[in-house]
Amino acid sequence: MARGTRATDNRRFALPVAGGAVVLAAGGLYAVGLAAGDVPDGTRVRGVDIGGMSRPEAQRTLDRELAGTFAAPLTLRIGDRVEKADPAALGLSVDTAATAGNAVNESLDPVSVIGRLFSAENRDIEPVVRVDEEKNRDAVARMGAAADRKVRDGTISFENGQATAVSPVTGTSLVKDRAPDALRDGYLRADRSPVVMPVKQTPPRTDRAETERAMNDFARPAMSGPVTLTLDGRAVTVGPPALGRHLTMKPGADGRLAPVLDAKGLLGDPEVSGQVRQAAQGPRNAVLGLDGDRVVVTEEARAGHEVEEQALGRAVLPLLTRQGAARTGEIPAKAVQPEFTGDSARRLGIKEKVSSFTVEFPAAPYRVTNIARAVERIDGSVVLPGEAWSFNRTVGERTKENGFVDGIMINNGQYVKSPGGGVSAVATTMFNAAFFAGVKPVEYGAHSFYIERYPEGREATVAWGTLDMRWLNDSGNAVYVKAESTDTSVTISFLGTKKYDEIRATKGPRTNVKEPGTRKGSGPECEVQTPLEGFDVSVGRHFVKDGREVGRENFTTHYTPRDEVVCTPEENAPEVGGPEAKTAGEAAGATEPH
Repeated sequence: MARGTRATDNRRFALPVAGGAVVLAAGGLYAVGLAAGDVPDGTRVRGVDIGGMSRPEAQRTLDRELAGTFAAPLTLRIGDRVEKADPAALGLSVDTAATAGNAVNESLDPVSVIGRLFSAENRDIEPVVRVDEEKNRDAVARMGAAADRKVRDGTISFENGQATAVSPVTGTSLVKDRAPDALRDGYLRADRSPVVMPVKQTPPRTDRAETERAMNDFARPAMSGPVTLTLDGRAVTVGPPALGRHLTMKPGADGRLAPVLDAKGLLGDPEVSGQVRQAAQGPRNAVLGLDGDRVVVTEEARAGHEVEEQALGRAVLPLLTRQGAARTGEIPAKAVQPEFTGDSARRLGIKEKVSSFTVEFPAAPYRVTNIARAVERIDGSVVLPGEAWSFNRTVGERTKENGFVDGIMINNGQYVKSPGGGVSAVATTMFNAAFFAGVKPVEYGAHSFYIERYPEGREATVAWGTLDMRWLNDSGNAVYVKAESTDTSVTISFLGTKKYDEIRATKGPRTNVKEPGTRKGSGPECEVQTPLEGFDVSVGRHFVKDGREVGRENFTTHYTPRDEVVCTPEENAPEVGGPEAKTAGEAAGATEPH
């Protein structure tokens, strides 16, 4: 038993010895494997053998052998665009030190070290890519901006009477969050094939085939010639250029192109609007005149026609695909009755001359034009009982677009050139017509200094946006305003029913008289101005009925001195004005027509 025990003990202790021998043997093999070099034999990076080299040797070898391959430009395909890009500009480069380090670190694994002693197989190591995040981000942003292309439906454009097919475009945008991985993977690709960047594509609703169909079925026939519309026997001809300016084609939900005609734009087109106005004349109100002091109708009212935008569009559109004589149709128009007729005048109590006033002025081309334009807009105004009449609302802004020309106005106490000069003669005439008709003045203002051709204290001026000439019809009957002008005078008459037998005017003496100063100016804008004293004056309005005075009103007006203005050559011009002139200018206030 003792022998057996010892034998058993020997066997028990033999196992650890044998195990230790195995460990010692493995350790010996690992040491032998390490002795073969830092990088295992057979290690390659993209075909470059760095086996058996130390880490520094492997790095130098990779720097030398891989530099050309990984510095070469990448071919990038972004949708249907292809471009070349320098890897360095993309923030991409090979980290040869890290690559060599990876080869060494993998070789330190004991299984790998021992295994290579019994194997001659090659081992491929992937290069380590270094990414400069800032450059990479900027490059992706640049590519995204360059790749971005808005989707465009195929359509038809109309220009100068010609139809042109506009090709569809597929929308493209770079998927930026996937772009960095695509660049890195493409950079590592051994075959250096084009890098396909991730993009999102949006197809157009209308393709090339639909565009061609629309050209053949509609666009070419539409531009093949004019269409002719008739109204009351008058022809309105609309040529391809005018049609094309207001014609488009738009895709529906099914992608099919359909024509859209801007009927409002077509009706307002200069080539069309004049013809339509002649063919569809608007209504004309009755025109009143005087036979002595009795009101008569000098021109009867007349009904007119109005062409509506949508009706014009419905008439034109079907004609565009026809040929020759078939491109003709009627313009639907609705009858429009006049607002004011001879019967209206009688019903409203417009039966006699209530007042009339005339202002004479020196002839000047700008005055003739501007006064005639204002008179044209005023003549025929009908003001119902309780309504207020406004000069600015009726005449409109005095601009070149509204038919007014440059004239002389008062600004800062002296004459200057400005559009609409001269219309104060009309405002003054209106003020006096209203004064002697006995209606109530609501808003008015005199010129800053007195102008000799107007009655003292009974004159008015206007300025767009700051000063109006308004009166209220409190006569109890309608008032018809008749305005007319010549090259040297303007007359305004009120026709209606007299509320008073007579309106008398009285005027007091000038008070608070102040002498004018002197101003000197130069340049093309300078206007010579003669001096005139400033003063205050009061005017009375007396209402007479049945031979006795039944009411009285007083109107007080303050006039500043009209300084003398002397214009000198610009190069010798002294400084304009002095303290007295400045005070007078400040008192003048807003710009006022003259």
